[in-house]
Amino acid sequence: MKCRHCHTELEHLFVDLGFAPPSNSYLSKCDLSKPEISLPLRVRVCHSCWLVQTEDYTQPETFFNEGYAYFSSASQSWLAHAKDYALQMQKRLNLSSQSLVVELASNDGYLLKNFVQAQIPCLGVEPTHSTAEAARALGILVMEEFFGQSLAHQLCKEGKQADLIAANNVYAHVPDINDFTQGIATLLKPQGVVTIEFPHLMQLLKHTQFDTIYHEHFSYLSLYTVNKIFELFGLRIFDVQELSTHGGSLRIFGCQASAKWEEQPSVDVVLEQEKRLGMQTLAAYHGFQQRVDAIKDALVTFLIEQKRENKKVVAYGAAAKGNTLLNYAGIRPDLLAVVFDAALSKQGKYMPGSHIPILPPSELSGEGLDYVVILPWNIAHEVIQQNAAMRAHGVRFVLAVPELVIL
Repeated sequence: MKCRHCHTELEHLFVDLGFAPPSNSYLSKCDLSKPEISLPLRVRVCHSCWLVQTEDYTQPETFFNEGYAYFSSASQSWLAHAKDYALQMQKRLNLSSQSLVVELASNDGYLLKNFVQAQIPCLGVEPTHSTAEAARALGILVMEEFFGQSLAHQLCKEGKQADLIAANNVYAHVPDINDFTQGIATLLKPQGVVTIEFPHLMQLLKHTQFDTIYHEHFSYLSLYTVNKIFELFGLRIFDVQELSTHGGSLRIFGCQASAKWEEQPSVDVVLEQEKRLGMQTLAAYHGFQQRVDAIKDALVTFLIEQKRENKKVVAYGAAAKGNTLLNYAGIRPDLLAVVFDAALSKQGKYMPGSHIPILPPSELSGEGLDYVVILPWNIAHEVIQQNAAMRAHGVRFVLAVPELVIL
């Protein structure tokens, strides 16, 4: 395999998580008696541009289809994050009724609804039918397509160029990152701004966040590498914000290379942080597999011990990262009987691979329960707060990543 960006042959394995089904391919009861697709989940690092990337096995249509079950609005903290972003951008960019905001991977309208309410014209690009329909119900115009250079050209021919392009947690999901970036450069107005949010590879390395690795994520991104990709297509990063979302993300601000926006000191600050961690050397990626295996072993040992002591353990959050963890650890319903999740699209279904049933939080009771394993550790505070009453029954909360912690 060659690097998706610079086409250097990929010689260096970063981590091997065995075989797993697509992490967002939740199963119905009738699916349990059918064969299930399982694909190798291996990640390599390019020693030329330092793009960390999954090996190629399938097409994005396999993941982002009518059965796709990730709805952004299921998390209240994420909705608040989106609302705050919209207010910031309106003020910073002086957006008005004469502006155009385009969101790439607009999901269920969680973000663009804030611009609709402010009477700022907007357009969503979302290939998944179920989430696109949810956005349309909020009055958002959505194109049900994958974004790239071809679609960007089409929009430009229609007289649509963006004052703001928002791309939250999609940059890692695109198999052709060059085509996607070229499309951004085409769609952006001469003085327009693009913001992209993505989990920061530096945090994945520092905190062993291996459960953020799954097939839908084609790339794991550093500022250094994104900067290289932007430069190739005439774009320039002029500001960076470090975010707490998804265990530590970056929000980069980009523009055309010739645009008026002045580069902020934040860009060099983050680049220097990455350099100090040695992220442009192979040494930074060595030993990650051993740390991953230690996390897996600690969780399996904990669950086996609780089973032997007849303790009742359930999980909360049927997140994709949970599926990576459960499938790599080989955890099945005998060790973890059920997962509770607030997303209606997942309730009544089963976790891919592990076949653990998913139930609504309304059925979660502290009585007779000993432990709740929070799979989406990035929203652990929100989950604990929402279920604080269970502590009165002696229930304790458990996190597995980056190490086993009992709260």
